[in-house]
Parts: sequence; C-alpha cells; structure tokens
Amino acid sequence: MSDATESPTPRLAFVGGGNMARSLIGGLVRRGAAAARIAVAEPNAELREALAADFGVAVHADGAGAAADAEVIVLAVKPQVMRPVCEALRTVVQQTRPLLISIAAGIRLDQLDTWCGGGVAVVRSMPNTPALIGAGASGLCANARVTTEQRRRAEAVLGAAGLTVWIEAEEQMDVVTALSGSGPAYFFLLVEALEDAAVGQGLPREAARRLAIQTALGAGRMLAEDGETPARLRERVTSPGGTTQAAVERFLTRGLREIVADAVAAATQRGRELAAGSGG
Repeated sequence: MSDATESPTPRLAFVGGGNMARSLIGGLVRRGAAAARIAVAEPNAELREALAADFGVAVHADGAGAAADAEVIVLAVKPQVMRPVCEALRTVVQQTRPLLISIAAGIRLDQLDTWCGGGVAVVRSMPNTPALIGAGASGLCANARVTTEQRRRAEAVLGAAGLTVWIEAEEQMDVVTALSGSGPAYFFLLVEALEDAAVGQGLPREAARRLAIQTALGAGRMLAEDGETPARLRERVTSPGGTTQAAVERFLTRGLREIVADAVAAATQRGRELAAGSGG
C-alpha cells in the first residue's frame, strides 16, 4: 500500500514501543490506519499503558504475543538486543511469513533473516530523530524476498514519519546512517556554533539562539520547497564583496568541505564496524 489510508490496514506489530516506534504509530494513526490492527510489544508497563491510552492500539509484554498474526513486524529495538528478540520471534515468523522491517542501525539483512530462521522478507531502514515530529528521512533497502506490495507497505510505515528513499545496495546503508541518520546532530552543532559565535560578537544569547534556529528552519524550508540545488541557493544570497561572501570564503579556506567529508567518512566507517561486530 502506498498510503496508510488505504483499506484494509495490514496487521502491524511493533516490537519495541520507544520514541521511534511511537512516532511511526502516531503518524500511521493520524493518516487513517486502523488502530485496532496495530499491536505493540513493550516490556515497560508505563510505556505500554501510554501507547494504549494515546493511540488505542493493542499492547503486549512480549514480542511473540504482539506478532502472532501480523503481516508486517517492525523491529524497533536497540541493535545490541536484536538477535535475542529475533530468535524469540523465530517460530511466529516461520509460521506466518510476515514482512520484517528493522530500524536498528548496523544490523544487516542477512543477519535478520538468519536470526529469524531463514527465508524471510526483510527491509532494513535507517530513520532519523526528526521522525519524532513527522519530518524524518529514512533510507530503506530490501532483500530479494520482498515483493512489490511489501515495498509499498514498508514505504507506508516509514513514510508516516517523513521522507523515504530506497537504497538498492545494502553496503550504502552505512552512508545513509552517516548522512541522514547522524545528520541532525551535525546541524544542531552548526546552530550551536552560530549561537556561540554571535554571543562572542556581543549579541544576547537568547536573541542569538532564536535567530540561529529560525535561520536554520527557514533555510531548510527553502531547500525543500524552492526546487533549486543547494549550490544555487547559496549563490543567490552571496553578493560579491558582501558579508555572506566574506563568511563563506572563510568557511571554504578553513576546509569546511574537507571537514564534512572526513566526518561523514568517519561515521560511515563506524557504521561498518558496528555491523561487523554485531555477529552473524
């Protein structure tokens, strides 16, 4: 299904009821998905009760109970506990053959398939924290068992919280993690640096923070809505001999592009290391 408002809503099970699962469930319900067809497994009783109260979904203490008749299972747990979670679901998965969607960083498609008993349709996804406000960006890749219909279902689930982009080569998911998965932190750091720099030039901190945040928001909206490339938008606001040119030239001569390239390369490599260390 390309849109969560299509009927009927597939039977969905979320294993893990933390922030990212909550954002996806909330997005799905807002877009018309039937809450009665969504189940959540969450060991924390307080989180379970909040999910049931806020969205009207069925809640369970264990994954097998939530996933018993699911057509789509979203694995929303931390990478370090993914293997035992999958192994606990193996019997259910082998019996019902659902689509599995993992949102755990660094866990490969073949690992998920093996841990769930083999022969499983698996989509690996890397959402980011702006998904919590419906403005996320998620890269997705699928193994060969995922059908066209299952791809549409994966898009509908992740699309409930923002943009989705398919990545055909799984090894590139580490780059997605470094770009959009970790990317919000880079922008938070830039806004933090802009605020501190303005304070250093004498601006009150509250004014500096508000202006820096709104500048980032406005620039992001222009990037999303204008249709021009980032380079072209930069050129538009960079008048020859002006203040913007003075700042941009300093960024470039101090190696901003090289710093960003090094940072993304470091994050990509760390993602590969985490995948290698997660076991087979």
